[in-house]
Amino acid sequence: MRSRTSRSLGAAAVVLTGALALSACASGSDAASGGGQKVTGGTIVYAHQQEPACVFGGWIEQAYLSYQVLDNLTSLDEDHKVVPWLATSWKQSPDGLTWTFDLKKGVKFTDGTPLTAAAVAYNFDYWVKGGNSTAKVWLDGYYKDAKAVDDTTLQVDLSRPYPRLADNLTQGYFGIQSQHALETRTKEQNCEAPIGSGAFIVDKWNRGQDIILKKNKGYTSPPANAKHTGPAYVDEIDWKFVADPTTRVAALQGGQVDAIYDVPAVQWNTLKSGGYQLEKYVTAGRPQQISFNTQQGPFTDEKVRQAFAYSLDRKQIVDTIGRGVIPFEGNGGVSQTTPGYSEKAAGWYSQDVKKANALLDAAGWTRSGSTGVREKNGTKLTVSLPYGAGSIINADGAAILQGVKEQADKVGFDVKLVPVPQSEFFSGKYAAPDTHDLAAGYWTAVTAGILYINWRPSTPDDPNYSNAAFYNDKTLEQYILDGNSASTVDAQNASYEKAQDYIAEHALAIGVYDRLSTLAVATKLHGVWQEHAQGGPTFYDAYFVK
Repeated sequence: MRSRTSRSLGAAAVVLTGALALSACASGSDAASGGGQKVTGGTIVYAHQQEPACVFGGWIEQAYLSYQVLDNLTSLDEDHKVVPWLATSWKQSPDGLTWTFDLKKGVKFTDGTPLTAAAVAYNFDYWVKGGNSTAKVWLDGYYKDAKAVDDTTLQVDLSRPYPRLADNLTQGYFGIQSQHALETRTKEQNCEAPIGSGAFIVDKWNRGQDIILKKNKGYTSPPANAKHTGPAYVDEIDWKFVADPTTRVAALQGGQVDAIYDVPAVQWNTLKSGGYQLEKYVTAGRPQQISFNTQQGPFTDEKVRQAFAYSLDRKQIVDTIGRGVIPFEGNGGVSQTTPGYSEKAAGWYSQDVKKANALLDAAGWTRSGSTGVREKNGTKLTVSLPYGAGSIINADGAAILQGVKEQADKVGFDVKLVPVPQSEFFSGKYAAPDTHDLAAGYWTAVTAGILYINWRPSTPDDPNYSNAAFYNDKTLEQYILDGNSASTVDAQNASYEKAQDYIAEHALAIGVYDRLSTLAVATKLHGVWQEHAQGGPTFYDAYFVK
């Protein structure tokens, strides 16, 4: 047997030595997935690109982590069908206002307390009271209460019908934690090492370096779409944080890590030809798009918004930077993998520089001076686009935004790209209407119900900080509300498509590219797959071969 000593991966170079520790003897063969003998045990060294503030929370990077530690009520299979996880079955009442979930018997959290319907009900209340910001906004406006009918029967009451509730519960934001842990441990303890019933347990967090996840030897509750039952095959995961994409790729090629996240487009074919397992998941929900500030600044004028859209050949930019790996997305509402996607909205704008110039002329923005920047009443057409550098927008995305800037500048805009560090971005420093003219970003989802989160009107009594366009419109809201509560999928999708077309018609947001979740995995590691709600890495079924 061999041993590996894990050390930190630097931002510019990899200094790791040794080889992987395989703690148990080989057993069986793996002819079905490329040959070799399956090895029980070992440590997966995985290089992720971002370190969140807590393991569990409302950001997808947290969902990827907590998915290893917490179980959900439901899971999504590769056909996007909802299948059992902690819930063995579920049903809605005829009026759509009551959901009943039957839970697995005998499941325990890793602190030894039983996973009961009362504990799950506690989690619902915990989310909507601020325990998970993303779970909260999904439930807001629909959730009324949750209660235990008995130890294994959960009842969730809604204020209005929401037929896709079980779908949404597949996302990592809805992982179930121990009620006892939430009530008795400190906020910091639950942040760094949440207690769930999942396949792994948080053992240690070395801030700025890695998180060690140990196998839950008593694991009994995998989702129906998992590849095996019982505990995980490996002993632990060394989940490293390596921000630099070149370093991640070099570490994989050099054998210092077994899998990496966020494969740069320029390296995709190189790794493919090298025999690495490559996985690409196009996340459903809101794509990487640009929203226009409709409350303040030049984009309060619809003509100016349309001019910006017509100034761009977004497909050319994405295809050049993305090298066939990153999909172009024209739809500013939802991505092409989202149920209820509108092709009409996606094709609303293509580059037409002549039309862009005519719209700006009609809006009173004229060219003057040698810079080429348009002016109106002595004010230059300067627009700011802050973006979450290295968090919401990766290196490929930043290059795409640079292409957007260069093309928009040619018709008279002066686009100021403002890279914002993670701490400032998530603090809300650039969230208010007076802080930006354009907003870039995504929001993963499993249904087009994400439109409600992104476009619900924001009022003083009920603010919606996820409405980056600051656009309040009852017609758009009603389309989305109709989609959320319609009793059939066809009726839901028809209403969602109306909403997307409305967003395109009024140039409230334009799509740029679809957000990807990508993995590259070494040949000695098998059984790694991406969960189908958000595309996060799944290591429960993973094992080494020799």
